[in-house]
Amino acid sequence: MLTQRQFPKEHPKNNEAAVYILCGLSVVFFLLMEFYPQKGTDSLRNEMAHASKIMDKATEALKGCRQEKGLSIERSTDINATGLIGVERSIITTSIGSLGSKRTSTNPNFAGLVVHLLRECGVQKGDAVAVGASGSFPALIVAMLAAAEALGLRPLWISSLGASQWGSNHPQFHWLHMWQCLEKSGLLSHPPLALSLGGEGDTGEDMEEEGRQLLWTDIRESGLPFLNEPNLARNVASRMALFERAAMGREIKAFINIGGSWSNMGTDSMVLHVKPGLNRIERFPAPERRGVIYAMAARGIPVIHLLYVRGLVQRYGLPWDPSPLPGPGKGALYRTFGDGQKFLFGLAAVYFILVLLVLLFMRKLESLIERK
Repeated sequence: MLTQRQFPKEHPKNNEAAVYILCGLSVVFFLLMEFYPQKGTDSLRNEMAHASKIMDKATEALKGCRQEKGLSIERSTDINATGLIGVERSIITTSIGSLGSKRTSTNPNFAGLVVHLLRECGVQKGDAVAVGASGSFPALIVAMLAAAEALGLRPLWISSLGASQWGSNHPQFHWLHMWQCLEKSGLLSHPPLALSLGGEGDTGEDMEEEGRQLLWTDIRESGLPFLNEPNLARNVASRMALFERAAMGREIKAFINIGGSWSNMGTDSMVLHVKPGLNRIERFPAPERRGVIYAMAARGIPVIHLLYVRGLVQRYGLPWDPSPLPGPGKGALYRTFGDGQKFLFGLAAVYFILVLLVLLFMRKLESLIERK
């Protein structure tokens, strides 16, 4: 039969004190993590913020150009009035698209994220990075160009003009019009190496004929080189040759894929396993099914994959479909990298050590009381 002495003694005052102490610690460390200053001297954070400010200014310039053309901004879809959201359907629309993804990509801090990813690749001022872009994500192209500008890089980029729903698919304000606006603004200084129609076969097969004719005319009048090769292997080879010539014998430090273009993705389902963000790819499909992503990876070049926007924001701590948009250089992203990352890891370690010490001390105290 159990006696009263066999039951553990309870010390409500000690337990209550432990709860108060742990609660106080939790509040203090939460406030430290939440309000850790973003204005430190960390160079990476400063570069990221600088790129985000460039993207913010570029977005304002694009908004102004759109309004000068007399094109309205539909607030029911472009809820932050960026001017970077297209229409649901047009003669240059290539495929379905996610409105939430397109709106999320207009966050100027995506430029900061691209800076971080490029620094992870080891880029330095003056380095060349290759880019394959789709008009489906104009905001991410702006983010890439802003990041390159902030880091002093040479972006060697090729873009398609066809776009999925809500991308740069307005016939009177497609991606070429956007680039011409940005070039005129003086904010971004690196023109594309070439343009293509995009869409199925990179020849606009899934667009309306009127849309193909419109884009052909606009490309011809721009004077930029035009890629129009429906054979995947030859298409990829021509792009790789363009990148190599533009690099002028220097190493290409990274390849950035923006959107889901046929030329960059290829035709093998293996590409669906490429993670959003930075990848160092080691498994490859058959050569005849490879897009530029795999052609670059086969040369040991790291790949930055900007397509699955929800996956990107989940992986790197950006908000999904925010309204209003965060200011440039603001948000959890800037507390995640550089000196901030070391600080937060150190803070978490100190917090758990203190919690453990408090628990051990309270148990020791209870043990001493029970002996009396």
